[in-house]
Amino acid sequence: MPAIVDTEPPGRYVVKFRGAGQGPKALVAELIASELAAELGLPVPEPAVVELADGFGLEEPDPEIQDLLHGSVGENFGLAYLPGALGFDVAVDLDAVDPDLAAAVLWLDALLTNPDRTPRNPNLLLWEEKIWLIDHGACLYFHHRWDGWEKKARAEFPQIKDHVLLPRAGDLEAADARLGPRLGEQVVRRVVSDLPQAWLVGETFFPNVAAQREAYVAYLLARLREPRIWLEKAIDAGRRT
Repeated sequence: MPAIVDTEPPGRYVVKFRGAGQGPKALVAELIASELAAELGLPVPEPAVVELADGFGLEEPDPEIQDLLHGSVGENFGLAYLPGALGFDVAVDLDAVDPDLAAAVLWLDALLTNPDRTPRNPNLLLWEEKIWLIDHGACLYFHHRWDGWEKKARAEFPQIKDHVLLPRAGDLEAADARLGPRLGEQVVRRVVSDLPQAWLVGETFFPNVAAQREAYVAYLLARLREPRIWLEKAIDAGRRT
């Protein structure tokens, strides 16, 4: 259950709470996806780590919401609020999407194994006459079960065939040539280093948080290493549309 939160310094963010049912791993996926999208120049609202002070929302009468807020004291994830934004309607809005942009979004979602941008649930907003990418908590679903993560890093992503922008996407090989070089090791390490410690503690697969961060880095770099099987699958899905 996200909420619109006013922050200090002044800002307004749609915040997803660490204490929600999806847990902190959804916030990890949100931050990594949003920061990589921004690095690629894709339209994503400004991401931020939003800290909730102890006692936030004390006047909330619903006990379930009170429990959620109490469990979210500390660092949470937010995207800048886009006032007046509208939901993406594939029947009306798809033909207006730039094919190069559609290919770039498709490329990123295949890289990050995002199953949650379908015609039924596009997770796109329309604001100021362009689309904006939101809701990336389902990305990187491998980290809900770390066993065999090295093999998963090189796996294809068959769900790309259901991507809402696939029918509109331009040349995916050209998108790969543009985008791949922009996500070098330095960028990946910077993004992973931005993950708050509180979102990573409690994972028992690794001996410590540093090892867990290193696994995220290694996973992403392996996904980016050629040949990119997930890219080949996306290109093949595009030919079949």
